[in-house]
Amino acid sequence: MASVEQPNKPKLKLYSYWRSSCSFRVRIALNLKGLDYEYIPVNLVDGEQFTPDFLKLNPIGYVPALVDGDDVISDSFAILMYLEEKYPQHPLLPGDIYKKAINYQAANIVSSSIQPLQNLAVLKFIEEKVSPDEKVPWARYHISKGFAALEKLLQGHAGRFATGDEVCLADLFLAPQLHAAITRFDVDMTQFPLLLRLNEAYNQLPEFQNAMPDKQPDAPSSTAS
Repeated sequence: MASVEQPNKPKLKLYSYWRSSCSFRVRIALNLKGLDYEYIPVNLVDGEQFTPDFLKLNPIGYVPALVDGDDVISDSFAILMYLEEKYPQHPLLPGDIYKKAINYQAANIVSSSIQPLQNLAVLKFIEEKVSPDEKVPWARYHISKGFAALEKLLQGHAGRFATGDEVCLADLFLAPQLHAAITRFDVDMTQFPLLLRLNEAYNQLPEFQNAMPDKQPDAPSSTAS
């Protein structure tokens, strides 16, 4: 992982779970900005996000949470905006106001209309209250609906990446969602050729590769490369 020296400053701390797509977004940003950080695992399956100590960091009990000296920020979108303003190296937002809005729109489709409907708590609820057989079709339906919107939205904006030839905010939301769709939910990506092409581009970047779930210290040994 690339790093930037931060003299007389405590190392950033990231509370993360290896398979959390929200944590994945922040790991990519930290890598792109060359920020060294301490990875602190929070096991969502074991319920560590609901311990009193973690709830002091994030009262809603979600990862990620970032500690930067005396500052504590939770929610991936808030963390990314904080990093963008405090650590301006490798900007995550373009200067063009319209292109910036497209980045926000694409990021919000993922963070509001896809990811919350396939997260661990929702899938557990579907499994327990409806049927274990329904949780994957449920996730696949909502992912595909969001991907259809993203495929249309980005048609006129994509270059090498989602909104041009530079990695921007939208890419940080898309990459983890694409990874989950392909590896966890077996979404048919042939219907989304643009998103599939973007996924291939992300997989070539070291900053994205090093943020992958199976590269994290809390990943089960069977998934670690």
